[in-house]
Amino acid sequence: MTTPTSSTARPTPWPTIVLLAMTAFCASATQRILDPMLPRLAEVYTTTLAAASWTITAFAIVYGCLQLVLGPSGDRYGKLRVISLFSMVAAVASLLCALSGSLATLIAARMLAGVGCAAVIPLAMAWIGDNVPYEQRQAVLARFLIGQIAGLACGQTFGGLAAEQSWWQWPFLAYTLLFALAGSLLWLRAGRRERPERREREALTVSLRHVLTQPWPRVVLISVFCEGAAVFCGFAFVASHLHLAGGLPLAEAGLILSAFALGGLSFALLARQLVPRLGESGLCRLGAVLISLALMAICLRPTPLVAVIGCYGFGLGFYMLHNTLQTTATQMAPERRGAAVSLFATAFFTGQSLGTGVGGAIIALYGTAPTLIIAALGVLPVGFAFAWQIRRRDRQTLPG
Repeated sequence: MTTPTSSTARPTPWPTIVLLAMTAFCASATQRILDPMLPRLAEVYTTTLAAASWTITAFAIVYGCLQLVLGPSGDRYGKLRVISLFSMVAAVASLLCALSGSLATLIAARMLAGVGCAAVIPLAMAWIGDNVPYEQRQAVLARFLIGQIAGLACGQTFGGLAAEQSWWQWPFLAYTLLFALAGSLLWLRAGRRERPERREREALTVSLRHVLTQPWPRVVLISVFCEGAAVFCGFAFVASHLHLAGGLPLAEAGLILSAFALGGLSFALLARQLVPRLGESGLCRLGAVLISLALMAICLRPTPLVAVIGCYGFGLGFYMLHNTLQTTATQMAPERRGAAVSLFATAFFTGQSLGTGVGGAIIALYGTAPTLIIAALGVLPVGFAFAWQIRRRDRQTLPG
C-alpha cells in the first residue's frame, strides 16, 4: 500500500495548471451539455427519453474504456503531449456533434468526443500528482477543478438554453473553438516544459497489473465505481425531473443545474480550510449526506427554489466526496501514476454509464422520481464505507 509521505516544498507550477484547467473546462462542458437536452433530443428525433440518454451513456463508456490505454501512454510519452493531442480530437468531435442529422450519428459523434475528452482530466490530475507534494495536493487539485466545475456550469446552462431554441446545436461549435485553442496552447507549453521519463516499453497488462495487485488501489477503484453508479443514476436526470415533474422549461432547468457548479466552486475555494478541519474521512461522510439530502429534496419538491438549493448542496457534497477519492487516486502508484489515475477514471465512468443506463431503464417503467430516490439512498453507504477504509488505512500506517 502506498501512503502519503512528506516532500520538500517546491513552487506550485500554476501556469501549466491554468492551461490544464482550460482543457478540463472544455471536457466537462462537453460531457454534461446534453443533460438538460434529453427531452429535446427525444422530441427532435422522435424517440424515448431512455433512447436519447444513450448520447450520455455512449460518451461515458468510451471515455472509461480508453483510460486503460491513455494512462500508460501518458506515463511513457508525456502527459501534457497526450492531453493536447486528444484535445484536438475532441474539437473535431464537437464539430461533428453540431453537424449530426440523426440520433445515430449524434451518438457516434459523442463516442468520438469521449475519445478526445478521455485524456484530459485524468492525465491532468496525474501530472499534478507528479509535480505537487501530497500535503498540498488536495487543495491544488481543488483549485484545478475550478476549470472542470465552470465547464459543468456552462455545459448545463448552455445546454438548457439551446434546448429551447430552433438551432440547438450551437454550443457544440463554441466548444470546438475552445478545445482547439486550449489544445494548441498546451502543446506549445509541453514542447518547452515537459521532459517525459524514457523508460523501456512495457506491456499494457504489466502496467495495469502493477496497480491492481495492491490492496489499497482496489479499495479506491471499487469505491469510485460505486460512487459513479449511485450518483449519476439520479443526477443525469435532474433536469428531466424538473421539466416533467415540476413543469419547468428546459432552459430554466438547465440554468438551475448551474447551482451544482456553484456548490463545487465553494468547495474549491474553501478546500484549504475544510481539508485540515474535517479530514479525508469527514469529507467523505459529510459529502455523502449532502448529496443524499439534495436529491431527496429535488425529488419530493421539484420547485425552482428547492432545486437551486438542492443542486448547490449536491455540488458541494459531490466535490467533498469525489475530490477526496481523486486525491487518494493520485497516490495509489506514484511510479505509474498515469496508469493508476486512468484506472480510477475507468472505474468512475464505467459506474457512471451503468448508473445512467439503469436510471434510463427505470424512467421508462416508473418515471424520474424513483431514479433520484435510488441515487439518494445508494450514495450513503459509498461515502461512509470509504471513510471507514480511510480511517483503517491511517491506523495501519501509524508508527509503532
